[in-house]
Amino acid sequence: MAKLTKKQRAIAKKYTRSKAYPLEKALQLIEEISYTKFDASVDVAIRLGVDPRKSDQMVRGTVILPHGTGKVLKILVLCTPDREKEAQEAGADYVGLDEYLKKIEQGWTQVDTIITMPAVMAKVGRLGKILGPRGLMPNPKTGTVTDSVGKAVQEVRSGKIDFKVDKYGIIHASVGRVSFSSEQLRSNVLELVGSVVKLKPASSKGSYIKSIGLSSTMSKGILVDINSTPGL
Repeated sequence: MAKLTKKQRAIAKKYTRSKAYPLEKALQLIEEISYTKFDASVDVAIRLGVDPRKSDQMVRGTVILPHGTGKVLKILVLCTPDREKEAQEAGADYVGLDEYLKKIEQGWTQVDTIITMPAVMAKVGRLGKILGPRGLMPNPKTGTVTDSVGKAVQEVRSGKIDFKVDKYGIIHASVGRVSFSSEQLRSNVLELVGSVVKLKPASSKGSYIKSIGLSSTMSKGILVDINSTPGL
């Protein structure tokens, strides 16, 4: 069995992995056990009591985090010429259509979010095999296919994220950075959890929120005591 490093031993003394902690304490521990030299991402994993294989139990939605994610996003808007100025003024990094479709066909995907319009989705849809696996395919359900491209850009800049339950029944999302205050992270976590609760499928029986875990980049996970979390 491999020996624990000095850092790993120090972390092991701070908390018990099998124990669930109140949200405020869990956030405090996340900060204490993060030893990266960069501003690590703080992530949430919400295990749901749903069967994602059933279409009526698919949980998917969007939420605007009160304090954003702390990540500087690169946004591409694929739109008609008459909407380019609107997208640029809203803060999009890249704006255009055919020239960017060609770049994507050639393998360029150096963006975090793609926003487009219903009128050009036929063109964008052809790139599904490239954009889909990377999580970049625009979707009306997440507000990334809209005629209000300027508003969509502003929402992404203000902290809007989309989430979707995976095949294991878990929702993964980033809710900030270790440098955020505990109150900022708490607000973001509660906003996300509240949005997930509102989307509970009518066909879901028994416990809906099975567990909530917190982690930072390269850190171990910490369980959150659901009974101590407001709104659950």
